[in-house]
Amino acid sequence: MADPAVMAEIAAARAAMAALPGAGLDLLFRAAHTHNGWQDRPVAPALLEEVVALARMAPTALNGQPLRITWVASGEAKARLAPCLSEGNRAKTIAAPVTGILWADAEFWKNLPKLAPHMADPMGSYVGAPEAALAAARLNGALQAGYVILAARALGLDCGPMGGFDAGALTAEFAQARPWLPLLLLNLGYGDAARVRPRAPRLEIAEMTETL
Repeated sequence: MADPAVMAEIAAARAAMAALPGAGLDLLFRAAHTHNGWQDRPVAPALLEEVVALARMAPTALNGQPLRITWVASGEAKARLAPCLSEGNRAKTIAAPVTGILWADAEFWKNLPKLAPHMADPMGSYVGAPEAALAAARLNGALQAGYVILAARALGLDCGPMGGFDAGALTAEFAQARPWLPLLLLNLGYGDAARVRPRAPRLEIAEMTETL
């Protein structure tokens, strides 16, 4: 059981920092689940814009912001997406109101003069260094993807992030000539609570951390 004095200290720190109340933490973390079933309820395009407006505030190295998103919402687009999916992911993805293809732009660094004006030569680390650019795009794109999930939950949407796709087929069908690399797929909508599995165990904090 947590030390009452420690809990009181945390509560005081939250109050001083205007931290989220418990209901907000439940929405984002404790009561949130990965969803595989969906209500027949559309997601407004304006709400997707709000998700991105929040998620783009994620911290990224040099403010590089490599994440790109393709929202797959129409029946025609879902039909194009279906052959790229593993069998286990196909039905739930077609049923979801919206599926985001979350990409990392390998040429994100070309935007750095705009995004990092405080630096004298922001592109210098990546010009002629495609492997370094790719590694940075993947790492920071994945970081932004986590923020997309939190932003969606904060705005009342349920999320179903997943792998299970043919990266080559997905790239050929949707990225085409752009230097985008698929990170994950994210089904979004209003989940069917009856189809949510019980919470799986989490590691104990002591198993995950050390203090030196």
